Amino acid sequence: MAASGAKGGASSTTTVTTSPAPQETIAVTPTPGAEKGVKEKKDEVKLTLWQKVKKEAAHYWDGTKLLGAEIKISWKLALKMAAGYELTRREYRQLQRTVKDLGRLIPFSVFIIVPAGELFLPFALKLFPNLLPSTYEGEKTKEAKNLKLRETRKNVSDFLRTTLQEGGLPISKATRQREEFTEFFRKIRTTGEAPSREELIRVCKIFKDDLTLDNLSRPQLVGMCRYMNLSSFGTDAMLRYNIRYRMRQIKRDDRAISYEGVDSLSVPELQMASASRGIRSHGVSPARLREDLSTWLELRLKHGVASTLLVLSNAFMYAQGKETKMDSHYDALQAVLSSIPEELYHEMELDISAAEGAATNKQRLEVLREQQELIEQEAAQSGQVAEEKVVKDDQDIDEKEDKVKTEGTNSKEEDKRV
Repeated sequence: MAASGAKGGASSTTTVTTSPAPQETIAVTPTPGAEKGVKEKKDEVKLTLWQKVKKEAAHYWDGTKLLGAEIKISWKLALKMAAGYELTRREYRQLQRTVKDLGRLIPFSVFIIVPAGELFLPFALKLFPNLLPSTYEGEKTKEAKNLKLRETRKNVSDFLRTTLQEGGLPISKATRQREEFTEFFRKIRTTGEAPSREELIRVCKIFKDDLTLDNLSRPQLVGMCRYMNLSSFGTDAMLRYNIRYRMRQIKRDDRAISYEGVDSLSVPELQMASASRGIRSHGVSPARLREDLSTWLELRLKHGVASTLLVLSNAFMYAQGKETKMDSHYDALQAVLSSIPEELYHEMELDISAAEGAATNKQRLEVLREQQELIEQEAAQSGQVAEEKVVKDDQDIDEKEDKVKTEGTNSKEEDKRV
């Protein structure tokens, strides 16, 4: 009995002492998968110099093959266009991208042709990151550019909202005379009453692109150029010219997308089209992107809202926080109109009054003085850069489209006569 008790005690003691052992072993011993993951991470981080050279060489070799394939495809597209066939939007963008890449190859080839020029290539790429064709850009470079553009747009959005709101004109009793126009601005500036969407669109259609652009101040023009990823250096005339040129490009693209349908765009094309119009595309679902782009097309093409106002409304929405209530483009458009510069408001009011035959000489004199101030500022800027080539900014954003339409109808009429 004692022996059996001793055996039982021994066995129970053995069970107690050995039971924690497997738990300690499981806690300490890492799994084979974890060991492999750690080793792979270490191998990826610690690349030798030769491995880095091979990786970069493979990247540029793939880029060269891609550029060659793009040239081959675009050559066929160029022949198709030369034969008189119309290119689709996707084909046109492919041809445009390849032509830009070939244009970048000209300065890039200098470093290869000139002896020992390749030694200065890294410094040139550091100073001018857009020197390389798009096929040679790495993922990190593209991500860095997109991140920089998002930060710039966020800062510019805050700046434009602040400057436009500070420069807004309070409506007085003397200016509340022109029916719908004055009633609209009375609502949004004095009473804070929200107008209907129909009223908002009717007033937005009054503001023409070029008149709006001509009355923006220099800080607002610079901010708009930076928001649209354009060069912000130069005189006011140069900045307006750059914006007008980009707006004409966007309008042609608007017509192409409207003809083919928003649903025909792939997700990368949808993101690119949204980004070019200043619409937030990072971290936004494709469904929301299609909705925002469709709203842009409806306002721009169907209702004829100025693209300048639409870009400013996108800037207002881009950096909005929880304290701002902008649920749609319509709310942002209302915020833009409530903050337009004083000169623009006075000129629009004069145009409406003149159309009704109710313009006073006092109104004309006030607008004349304001416009003369802007002309003198532009003349002073042109005098400071007299050595440079002066940009001839005398074209309207919608002028080219109207000319193309007129020429097309005239040619059709001539064909019918023949």
